[in-house]
Amino acid sequence: MIKLPIINRIFPSYKSKIIAVIVTGVIVGGGVLFMYMLRAHTYLGDDPAACVNCHIMSPYYATWFHSSHARDATCNDCHVPHENAVKKWTFKGIDGMKHVAAFLTKSEPQVIQAHEASSQVIMNNCIRCHTQLNTEFVKTGKIDYMLSQVGEGKACWDCHRDVPHGGKNSLSTAPGAIVPLPESPVPEWLQKMIDNKE
Repeated sequence: MIKLPIINRIFPSYKSKIIAVIVTGVIVGGGVLFMYMLRAHTYLGDDPAACVNCHIMSPYYATWFHSSHARDATCNDCHVPHENAVKKWTFKGIDGMKHVAAFLTKSEPQVIQAHEASSQVIMNNCIRCHTQLNTEFVKTGKIDYMLSQVGEGKACWDCHRDVPHGGKNSLSTAPGAIVPLPESPVPEWLQKMIDNKE
């Protein structure tokens, strides 16, 4: 048997070690179940349907789905940085936690607007996808979001207000938005057991 002096000091008896293993298993298992119920795994991909795990995103999904961008761009194509993987996942994680915090505290605004860091990412992605247009024809790709904020030019959406979400949206402006609502996270076998008891 492997001797682990630190563990033997913290949990001197066999009984305390068993209790520690059980408590750790419950905490880890509960955490995994909690993340599964939140559908956290869906955010690891690029499927835009993951965005409607939160009902407040329904109008934004619906307006994107009916725009020209739906053919060629996912939510991540516009809303996360693409310079490198570290920047992408760091931004996505921080932005996602802000959304979770707003949702859990019921402090999400009626109309969601991009904050400054998000606006900068969105404009950089507009320029990235429309490079030829922005650098050869209209020259707006020569500036970035921060320059537009100090009057050195315009942000892309100053002219293209309705791309791709159709202007200002909220749950009240699109109450009947048809979106791919997420399936229940309850396993089918458990749902059958619950249905049979009723």
